[in-house]
Amino acid sequence: MNRRKAELALLFNVVIWGATFVLVKSALHEISPVLFLAIRFSLATVALVALFRAWKWRALTAPHVTGKMLAAGSMIGVFLFAGYLLQTVGLLSTTAPKSAFLTSLATVMVPLLAALVYKIKPRISEVAGVLAATLGMGLMTFEGPIGSIGRGDLLTFGGAIAFAAHIVATGHYAEQIGYQVLSVTQVGAASLSAVSLFWWVETPRIQWQPLVVWAILITGLLCTALAFTIQAWAQHYTTSTRTALIYALEPVVAWITSFSIAGEGLSGQAAAGAALILSGVLLVEMKPFHRRPHP
Repeated sequence: MNRRKAELALLFNVVIWGATFVLVKSALHEISPVLFLAIRFSLATVALVALFRAWKWRALTAPHVTGKMLAAGSMIGVFLFAGYLLQTVGLLSTTAPKSAFLTSLATVMVPLLAALVYKIKPRISEVAGVLAATLGMGLMTFEGPIGSIGRGDLLTFGGAIAFAAHIVATGHYAEQIGYQVLSVTQVGAASLSAVSLFWWVETPRIQWQPLVVWAILITGLLCTALAFTIQAWAQHYTTSTRTALIYALEPVVAWITSFSIAGEGLSGQAAAGAALILSGVLLVEMKPFHRRPHP
């Protein structure tokens, strides 16, 4: 029963994350991207501090919480911010469905980064998954003349690399830090990164339209503060593999909502690429060629 509740909660994350691609893309017409992220992460940080209000000061100042732990959580937050920054700026010049499928490449890249960090040999299924996803990315991004690739697609791919680094770093430090400290420090570090950057990397602009307000509230409270807390809780009751497989549905949700709300779909070639990316994700996570535990 706990596992079922946990996986339903993770499915809730998938729905809100997938549905907000089109929301954020629309809101970016009225607000500059880094300012949007600064407000989003600041709101999420305030929400998390309020959520852990009776706990936060004791936990963050407890004797077992070292400066090294806080530094690790901050580093993870920088990876998180870099992923969202590249994804959000990329949304300015790519479609919401393509952004979602390209972002899902993070799952495929995790074993490659882990192989570099831990000096382990990737499995056959992981290599096959990477090759399938790479071919899918090529079909999605090289839709014009040979050698062409959109700036937004390239930025989104960079964001997927940053998200993969975030996943690997989180997995490495999660047990050492504890999810409460990790939640607050990583979101707080992402907030500080955005606040320190928006005023000089862009010309800040904002029109306080209802769409912008809803985008900030939904992404800050639901997609960041609540979603990361849900994931930290849910993974006590289900495996990382099942979590990743559930999250593989996110680009599908983004595709459906983008088409339903904005009429924004994928061409036949891009749809074939999306199918290959999903196949790559499934190969990496299900590991059909080997059943032995991963090192």
